[in-house]
Amino acid sequence: MAETQNAQLAVIIPANNETAYIGGCLDALLSRSAGARISIVVSANMCADNTVEIAQSYASAFEGRGDKLVVIDSPIAGKTAALTRAESHLDVVGLGALPRAYLDADVICSPDLINQIASALDTSTPRYATGVLRVKPARSRVTRAYARFWQELPFVKGGAVGAGFFAVNSAGRARWGCFPDIISDDTYVRLHFAPAERIEVEAPYDWPMIEGLAALIRVRRRQDAGVREIAQRYPHLMANEGKVRLGLGRFLAMAAKMPLACAVYVFVHVLTRMGRNSETWSRGR
Repeated sequence: MAETQNAQLAVIIPANNETAYIGGCLDALLSRSAGARISIVVSANMCADNTVEIAQSYASAFEGRGDKLVVIDSPIAGKTAALTRAESHLDVVGLGALPRAYLDADVICSPDLINQIASALDTSTPRYATGVLRVKPARSRVTRAYARFWQELPFVKGGAVGAGFFAVNSAGRARWGCFPDIISDDTYVRLHFAPAERIEVEAPYDWPMIEGLAALIRVRRRQDAGVREIAQRYPHLMANEGKVRLGLGRFLAMAAKMPLACAVYVFVHVLTRMGRNSETWSRGR
C-alpha cells in the first residue's frame, strides 16, 4: 500500500524494549479525536522483547482510520540514531516536508492533542509545539512527593517543557541537520527555538516519572549531564533557554505549602550534586 498522501502530521516513536508501554501509546493515538491524519514511524532500536511485533499488529487499525503505521526494526542501539532512521524513512517515502511530532513510547496523548498540535504547526514560521505535561500517578511514595514539587517549579509551570512529547513544523525542523549523538534530544530541539517560538497547546499528555530514590538520582544526573553537554557543544543555543529561576521567596512559599514534597525534592537535588555525573544516555524511567 502506498503511503498516506494526505497525512498532516508525522509521528516518530523511538522504541527500545517497550513491550509494557507501546500498546498504550498506540491505543491513545487510535482513540484521538477526528481531524488530522497521521503517519506513524515506530523506530525500534535493539529490542530484545515483543515491541516490534506489538507495534506491527496495529498497522491495520491505523489503516482503517486513514492513517499509516510503519515499524523500522534495527539492531543498532541509540535513541538519536533511531530518530534519524525514522526521519530518513519519511524522506524516502515523500513525507519529509510534514510537520513532525517526537513521541516517547511510554507517553499517553489525550484525544485532542494531535489536532491541536497540527493546528499550531500550520504556519510557514518556524514553530515548536507541545502539550500540557501531566505526570502519571507514581507507585513509590518518593516519586509521588518529588513529582508534586517538581510540577510546581517555574520551568514546568511556565509551559512548553516538551519532556516525552514535542513537535516542530517543516520550517522549524530546517534549523538543524541529523540528530547528533547526544544525551538530551528534547533539550537540544527545544533550544533551537526562542521562547516566543514555543507553543504549549491546551491538550495534555501523560508522562511517567521514574520510580524510587536511586532511579530519580540517576535520571537527574543524566539530565544535568545532557544540559551540560549541550552548553559545551552548542553554547549558542543556551541563549534560547528562557528558564525562569526558582527564587528564594517562591521556594519558601512552596516549602510551606508542601513540606514533605519539598524535603524529598531537596534531598534528591543534594544527592544528585554529590555523586558522579553520568555522561551517557539512560532511560528516563
